[in-house]
Amino acid sequence: MPEMRKDPIRDEWVIIATDQGLKPRDFPINKQGVQIAGSQATCPFCEGNEAMTTPEIAAYRDECTRPNHPGWLVRTVSNKFSPFKLQGDFHLDRSGLYTSHNGLGQHEVVIETPLHGLQMHQFSLDNLELVYRMLRDRYCALAADHRVKYIQIYKNRGLFAGASIEHSHSQVLALPMLPLLHRGIGEYYYRQGRCLLCDIIDQEQRDGVRIVYENPSYLIFCPYASRFSYETWIVPKKHQEHFGFLSDEEIADLASAIHTFLPVLVESLGDPSYNLVINSSPVNLPGVAGYHSFLEINPRLMVQNGMEMSCGYFINPVAPEYAAEALRQSLQDRSVVAAG
Repeated sequence: MPEMRKDPIRDEWVIIATDQGLKPRDFPINKQGVQIAGSQATCPFCEGNEAMTTPEIAAYRDECTRPNHPGWLVRTVSNKFSPFKLQGDFHLDRSGLYTSHNGLGQHEVVIETPLHGLQMHQFSLDNLELVYRMLRDRYCALAADHRVKYIQIYKNRGLFAGASIEHSHSQVLALPMLPLLHRGIGEYYYRQGRCLLCDIIDQEQRDGVRIVYENPSYLIFCPYASRFSYETWIVPKKHQEHFGFLSDEEIADLASAIHTFLPVLVESLGDPSYNLVINSSPVNLPGVAGYHSFLEINPRLMVQNGMEMSCGYFINPVAPEYAAEALRQSLQDRSVVAAG
């Protein structure tokens, strides 16, 4: 019989099918839809097409190469079509029942590779480490602006995840106000005086059934109230409020965890669209405590339905315990093949 499980992070209810688990082939979305039309000649993110983007903000480059020219390994530019500008001050306006504010903010694109057809699950370990070093650098640079209150890093891969360009990239969004996405974190801290994610890690390690993989710095597990089938979280074992505070060693361990796990997820689910999101603490705000930075990977195997839109209840036809077991087995099978 299905269960209603409470997501302690978002303080929302999720309907979990505990008595069965859909196989990847059972989901309705056609995996061919992952691919997005476009070619290397017209792709603004390909090496050689630097003039098709805004001027680069930062880049890791080969020596003796010039900005906005070929020779880069990872490159950051402003989103060409962003409504946000980091100019002036934040203004909130109210008109009767309605509230609005100006488009203060910054929207950046981190182009993860100069190669058009290469996807993140195919990256080398060195390439992945460069990507997450760049994301950390951009987080810290944007957090230094007192007008910025929250930094959201995310990756849309595939049509059903909202990607409009096939070329592998992530996005960094700096906002002047805090979105109410993780209200359970602050409520738990002020009620219990402890970090909710740290306590979740302790319980997941005791239970064991939802853990998929771990290395010295990170635990990968399917969360108890997973909103999406085969949803997984990558959580630092050490309490860390800000993604920007990760050490070089922790960045290397994060790249290693993703390098090990992401190919298994993509292959096991038949090359799905997915969203990869980095959640972190607010910045430049007093009295904020209890946050713990973490990553979530959400495969997009189903489209949003009427219940989710009307009631706010997500429906997950794959229990996280089943998903974790399947992904663990795929990791073991891959290890055996690699060893052989």
